[in-house]
Amino acid sequence: MKSKSMFVTIVMLIALTLAACSPAALSSTVGVAPAASASSQASNLQPVSAVGSAPVAKSAAVIGNVSDLEATLEQIYAQVSPSVVAIHVVEKATATSGLPFFNNQGQGQPQIQPQALGSGFVWDKDGHIVTNNHVVAGADKVSVTFSDGTTVPATVVGTDPDSDLAVIKVDYPADQLQPVKLADSMQVKVGQLAVAIGNPFGHENTMTVGFVSAIGRSIPADGGTSNVSYTIPDVIQTDAPINPGNSGGVLTDDQGQVMGVTAQIDSPVRASVGIGFVIPSSIVAKVVPELIKSGHFEHSYVGISGGSLIPDLATAMNLKSTQRGALINKVTSGGPAEKAGLRGSNKQVTINGESVNVGGDVIIAIDNQPVKTFDDIVAYLVRSTSVGQTVTLTILRDGQQQDVKVTLEARPAASQQTQLDQQAPDLPQMPQVPQGGGHTAGQPWLGIQGLSITPDIVNNLGLSSDQAGVLVESVQPNSPADQAGLQGGTKSVTIGGQDVMTGGDVITAIDGQAVGSMNDLLSALQQSKVGQKVTLTIDRNGKSMDLTVTLAARPANP
Repeated sequence: MKSKSMFVTIVMLIALTLAACSPAALSSTVGVAPAASASSQASNLQPVSAVGSAPVAKSAAVIGNVSDLEATLEQIYAQVSPSVVAIHVVEKATATSGLPFFNNQGQGQPQIQPQALGSGFVWDKDGHIVTNNHVVAGADKVSVTFSDGTTVPATVVGTDPDSDLAVIKVDYPADQLQPVKLADSMQVKVGQLAVAIGNPFGHENTMTVGFVSAIGRSIPADGGTSNVSYTIPDVIQTDAPINPGNSGGVLTDDQGQVMGVTAQIDSPVRASVGIGFVIPSSIVAKVVPELIKSGHFEHSYVGISGGSLIPDLATAMNLKSTQRGALINKVTSGGPAEKAGLRGSNKQVTINGESVNVGGDVIIAIDNQPVKTFDDIVAYLVRSTSVGQTVTLTILRDGQQQDVKVTLEARPAASQQTQLDQQAPDLPQMPQVPQGGGHTAGQPWLGIQGLSITPDIVNNLGLSSDQAGVLVESVQPNSPADQAGLQGGTKSVTIGGQDVMTGGDVITAIDGQAVGSMNDLLSALQQSKVGQKVTLTIDRNGKSMDLTVTLAARPANP
């Protein structure tokens, strides 16, 4: 009882601090009445000997604030929980699973049909349930358990790997189905209350609470498991605890309206560390009706790859160092961009000891909307375009501005895109912070998340100016890298607006072949075989050492 009283006291003091600092903000968030006037507050002040002689407000007012927050959360749960379901999946015997928070209960047992659990939510009175694509990918049987414990079979209606969304359907009485209400994710602000409801680790109908910690993130649609990965833009980041099993669940605002679908986490331990990613409701509202109608969704496609223009690249192209935009690295053979005459990079220069590609068109606007990063193009295509639409790209070519009209086509599958890219000149990627480091299932697998050492990383971490290689951010448990003793980062640092885990090993060579970037490492792994032993040369705390790693076959959807 004593510890409980102490906890309540701490909560009360925190609530008092919040009320004193920003009563209006607290009121707008959790429905608290405006703070009393200064004179009435003064009349409520009294000394409390337990905390010294400084006056504090009467506890009744503080308890009211906490009670209002509790009432808001209780109302959200009562409103939304009946709409959230647990999805049980029996996979085909050849499949394994386990994307960031898809709770795989049969991993490592390929001889039997693995069973897994995810989350979903009721979309309409017709029995359509929305979830993540990776929850039902490879499913042999699917069933849904409602909040009252009722379990019914479900069928897959449509899937879209590129947005990681899927729709399944149950035969269930319409009067017992409670569809969710969508919020406008484009209006979401950092600092808003965020409530996640799902089935973490199989614990059904669990609610966790936090805040929107960032907006406008981009994540790989496949979790970084393939060499060619389309990205999902406008992603919401939250610190509300979400874990394996939450995939396909909801993140709601303080009105109980769904801001998005919980989809991925960033964690070195496959559990919540306060960084979760949520597919925004704006994408959900666009994709789901098409999945119900036709079973698939066609994404607008330009047919380029590249990255954001950074100062070093701009200078190398005789542009102002302050110039921003999206530099085209490669134009896909036969794609819309090639048909419109867009040009990819055609020469290489050395920047900070790394060979990079330059010379391509730089996109600075699309339909008169400014483009500062490559993600701006992806986001605009998703938000504002459809297949067959013609867009105007404003580009810089050899320093001269011009407009190019591009008629958008349907995006090819990732496997088809790989084949198309192989037909175009293959130049090294530009020096920026890449996401992940995956291979497709069955290919040699190391089991790390890393990124290329860039000038920004060198400057921020105080590394040697000639340092090159791959910084290991995290190591997946029980992976080849983990078994070999490779070490991931221990401290999060913001570099170039992105959170980077630092303090881990830096891979500088594989089997004696220099590794200058993530592309070098991936290329070397692609030339290796499952079961092969490779020697990684690493820098650890300023010392060089070798580690022997036995490569394994990468599980599907790790």
